[in-house]
Amino acid sequence: MLVELGKRLFVVGSFLRKVSAMPPRRQRPRDSPALVAFGRQMRRAREAKGVKQETIAQLTTMSGAQISRIENGKRRATRSFVEIVDDHLDAGGSLINLWEDLNKDGHPVPIWFDWPQIEADAAILVCYEHSVIPGLAQTPAYALSILRGNKESADARLQRQAVISRDDEKAPPVLLLLIDEQVLTRLVGTPETMREQLERLIAISSLPNVTVQVVLGSGEHDGNMGAFVVATMEDRSEVAYIETAVRGTTTDNSAELSILARTLIDLRSRALTQEMSCELIRKVIREKWT
Repeated sequence: MLVELGKRLFVVGSFLRKVSAMPPRRQRPRDSPALVAFGRQMRRAREAKGVKQETIAQLTTMSGAQISRIENGKRRATRSFVEIVDDHLDAGGSLINLWEDLNKDGHPVPIWFDWPQIEADAAILVCYEHSVIPGLAQTPAYALSILRGNKESADARLQRQAVISRDDEKAPPVLLLLIDEQVLTRLVGTPETMREQLERLIAISSLPNVTVQVVLGSGEHDGNMGAFVVATMEDRSEVAYIETAVRGTTTDNSAELSILARTLIDLRSRALTQEMSCELIRKVIREKWT
């Protein structure tokens, strides 16, 4: 079938094997009860004083959207933020005490963000993968192989790719794909699947909002610890998705985001330019997958 990326069309092969039925994965909760509890109490205290969200935003140098996310239990508040709000609302330390009770173990666990929604709302997405092609760039055959024939999950992954080339009122995000060199030569599915997948990488790199860079595989770097995506929102806030052997986790913790920022600096210093990356991908196609 034909898949459209911007104004460019390319052919995607049909699935290579029959999809076997698999039980649906258990859905994990999207809200943290601790975050919701704090957000509700903060809203009650704010409304009781007749204070607007915009006022809290100005006091804390945050956006109104960020304040709304905290009150809706979608974003974790820092202690410094809570201290400012508690003082302005004359809460007598009640918000600080609640925050401390809910953060006894360091932070409310589990902290779930609705990652597909974050991904769709992001202004910038920076993705690093050390073992497979990133989901936003996978072909149907590659996705189906990675997900062991689970068509429902594969279809959901492919639907998320629409964010790359959307042409509605919201501009598509700037997307940077950093891919470890070894991903290009690791067999997923069949050689035909790999050839089609690498051709897809070259195709999407032609989009004005997409950059594909290959990270050279020699040497040691912090990226060997795992794959991740950092989403930067319109208000410049950040949320990261980090893959683990058990499940993917999401975080907006500043210390963790700082670690990822340092890792990205290291990775980009080891990456080829987009032009050189595409040349390497073409070489791998010719020499290994043709």
